[in-house]
Amino acid sequence: MGSPTIGSLFAQRVVVGVGDLSVSNNGQLTLSTYALGSCVAVAAYDPAMKAGGLLHLMLPDSTISPAKAASQPAMFADTGLPLLLRAMDGIKANRARLRLLVAGGASVLCNSDVFKIGERNIKATNSYLSSLGHTIRHSVVGGTINRTLHLELASGTITLKTPVGTESYSLAA
Repeated sequence: MGSPTIGSLFAQRVVVGVGDLSVSNNGQLTLSTYALGSCVAVAAYDPAMKAGGLLHLMLPDSTISPAKAASQPAMFADTGLPLLLRAMDGIKANRARLRLLVAGGASVLCNSDVFKIGERNIKATNSYLSSLGHTIRHSVVGGTINRTLHLELASGTITLKTPVGTESYSLAA
């Protein structure tokens, strides 16, 4: 196994809860979000700046609760995605260099989800990002399993954990 590196001794994790987001250009940070079911996570990364952001949105459309959208805009796709992009601008990330991963949007309770929240979250996310000309590099959405996501800012590596295994994706290359 070997000894830990100095960097790993000081590495920190920022947990992004449901309806929240975080951005940083601190290479010692890992942004993490847990138990994505019908919720959707959007990871954004600028490899030149080693700057990243993570949004954990819960619902596609803020018009169902304008008061909630005003107090917690990251909860909704239509208010959270613009907020994520503005926050990335605030840490000097370049939108033209952003590399995106979208995960979640599962139907974890049953296959006959009458509200189709996961599907609607995926559609709202994809529609918004494509309307701005953004390409989603990796999309790990749908299905019936929950997902946990970790974005390492030093490397742009995403680790995606599910009940059936772990996968890695690079947003740096």
